[in-house]
Amino acid sequence: ATLPGPSLRVVFQWSRDMRVSFAALVLFLAPVAAAATLPSAGLAAASVRPAAGIQLRSTATMRLRGGSDPLASVTKATKPIAGQKPGTSGLRKKTKEFMSENYLANFVQATFNSLHAAGSPIKGGTLVISGDGRFYNRDAIQIITKMAVAQGVDRIWIGQGGLLSTPAASAVIRARDGGFKPFGAFILSASHNPGGIDEDFGIKFNGENGGPAPEKVTEQIFEETKTLSELLAADDFPTIDVDTIATTEVKSADGSRTVIVEVFDPTEDHVNVLRECFDFEALKTLVARPDFSLCYDSMSGVQGPYAKKVLCEILGAPESCLINCEPKEDFGGPTSPSHGHADPNLANARELCDRMGVAKDGAAITGQAEEPPTFGAAADGDADRNMILGSRFFVSPSDSLAVIVDNADLIPYFQPKGGILGIGAKGGLKGAARSMPTSCALDHVCKAKNIPFFETPTGWKFFGNLMDTPKYTPFICGEESFGTGSNHVREKDGMWAVLAWLQILAVKNKDASKPLVTPEDICKAHWGKYGRNYYGRYDYEGVDLDKANAMMARMADMVGKWPADSFGDYTLQLADNFEYNDPVDGSVSKNQGIRFIFTDGSRIVFRVSGTGVVGATVRLYLEKYEAKDGNLDQSPLEVIKALGELALKLAEVKEFTGRDAPSLVT
Repeated sequence: ATLPGPSLRVVFQWSRDMRVSFAALVLFLAPVAAAATLPSAGLAAASVRPAAGIQLRSTATMRLRGGSDPLASVTKATKPIAGQKPGTSGLRKKTKEFMSENYLANFVQATFNSLHAAGSPIKGGTLVISGDGRFYNRDAIQIITKMAVAQGVDRIWIGQGGLLSTPAASAVIRARDGGFKPFGAFILSASHNPGGIDEDFGIKFNGENGGPAPEKVTEQIFEETKTLSELLAADDFPTIDVDTIATTEVKSADGSRTVIVEVFDPTEDHVNVLRECFDFEALKTLVARPDFSLCYDSMSGVQGPYAKKVLCEILGAPESCLINCEPKEDFGGPTSPSHGHADPNLANARELCDRMGVAKDGAAITGQAEEPPTFGAAADGDADRNMILGSRFFVSPSDSLAVIVDNADLIPYFQPKGGILGIGAKGGLKGAARSMPTSCALDHVCKAKNIPFFETPTGWKFFGNLMDTPKYTPFICGEESFGTGSNHVREKDGMWAVLAWLQILAVKNKDASKPLVTPEDICKAHWGKYGRNYYGRYDYEGVDLDKANAMMARMADMVGKWPADSFGDYTLQLADNFEYNDPVDGSVSKNQGIRFIFTDGSRIVFRVSGTGVVGATVRLYLEKYEAKDGNLDQSPLEVIKALGELALKLAEVKEFTGRDAPSLVT
């Protein structure tokens, strides 16, 4: 079908007398009121005109097969594809691998099979499908939509442009249309990994609580991928126009079933949830101060529309404070300052860091022509991660988590009387958690304030049970990998972390006649109260998986066997292979990382990451504690250097990996 001017011309093959009607079809980018009756079999054309006053904005195409049913399920044969095991945040592979025959479809079908087996309300249910906008996002949405229709899904929610940040997807599940209508969401993202046809793609399923599928579900999905033989899809379901906000109804041939596809503003639900957490009027007052300025970097990921909506339209910041806020399929690509790696850290978010006066090692850069802004922040590709900066000052993710928890009573959501809309705390913060590799800065705060504390494996899904348990909520949690959040959604939330910091700054700067309290001031006061956990991470990327596993197996085997003189000036308190016993459901997660804990509070941690797509990423985490009366103004990477040398010797990193130096130090 083409739209040459105001008329619509449809050409199709039919096999019997039939009547074709068009009414409010989003497919054509405008309501069309017309009908054509075709009295005899054959190939012919019919022209119809739109209703008066309708302007057809562009050319569209629709293919019809006479007598076909757009909701009919077609069964296709397939074969298992090796290696479709979800990691800590879903399945991630190279984009071209996802684009290969049935690769995406196999994983989606395996997920549906697992959900059916678990009794999930798929038939007649609502499903969210969106992603971070990386290459192949739009195609994947169409594929999954057709498969969902074949499974019996009757309502599909898609963010405009195919976009939803990961925390926004969780907010949509939990809050849209009264809340908890969808049985889950397919989130299309490889998070902070590069995007593009030659880079990475990913998919994960979030359940009805808005959080990542737990291990027992992802394990079942993986088992399904090993034996899969059939795919189901509604091949004749029309292509969805994801760029136009509208609701489309598609009926079966006999009229017995209707599928509704809703394309909506991707920022709406997330912003509404954030309003429940923070005092936006107080934030507007802070942003309006003449001595306060900010810079926000979306790193060409999905966060751009959210940054514009929250920081500019609602809080009143000028759009000049935003950089890289137009989502791109390759996150800017190799020629961008981040080289297309939308990972908010000191190495990749260089455009922001240079503007804020922060070097790759976290040190201050001086001599700029203009003074850096007061506050800076960045998001990753799917906007669940955050980096917080002050003027010439880096706030480590572990310190950021500890500071937010220590100041939770300044945030309305965690105040005893409840949030702005009466939703939130009923007695203040009731629980906090960190991933095992994250520094122990949070531990000191929880101990001092008698807040129930939990140490979990890496992966946001491990916080889910705690956040779903009323006695631990309101709840704050975070990871050293620039992820922070609370129980307002079931994902880490980059915008939430930024607003939490702005809320703390707003309260501490109520008196405009006094000098501005900065992020640096807040952190230094925190160290003076609790001491400082100097911290760093070495990443060894693209390591041969078998060699990485052999290195970890050797250390696990050495638990309890390390000679007493193995640790130089450090005295070992504990060496183990971290195991997590979930306090809510009793599930056990083993082999979550090798820990060396020393009597002075220092730690060495090794684990193999589950977020890479080629080989294995070996991560080494280093931490040295300095008491509040010690030297709190040292360079973190210098402080942990000797500890790092010990760690490399203990693990025999060079011998196993062949690497003389890490790929990345943060």
